[in-house]
Amino acid sequence: MKEGSCIINIASANAYTGGSQFLDYSSTKGAIVTFTRGLSQLLISKGIRVNAVSPGPVWTPIQPASLPAEKVASLGSDVPMDRAAQPHEIAPSYVFLASNECSSYFNGQVLHPNGPEGIIPKETEEG
Repeated sequence: MKEGSCIINIASANAYTGGSQFLDYSSTKGAIVTFTRGLSQLLISKGIRVNAVSPGPVWTPIQPASLPAEKVASLGSDVPMDRAAQPHEIAPSYVFLASNECSSYFNGQVLHPNGPEGIIPKETEEG
């Protein structure tokens, strides 16, 4: 990669919240956060920025293909916005990080398009 390039990794809110149902997924997404931060330190001397996006629940084709119907029907109901995001709602995070003009001072950072109040599940707030 040449100077001025950027790498954008995809993490997940699960990297920060964990969860016994998605232990392997959460663990690997947590590793991506650490990888992003380490790689950013390694590559900045070459003028390459490395960041990540860590969305909450998002409607993608993998949801209905991999989850039972009842889980699909309630996707995102446990976050403060009470719904999953549409891909176009998180896309600006990637566009921002990809633009050297807008994010030239972002390196080793993780953006969290998770709706208001971040990644705290409703049960945790209430309980």
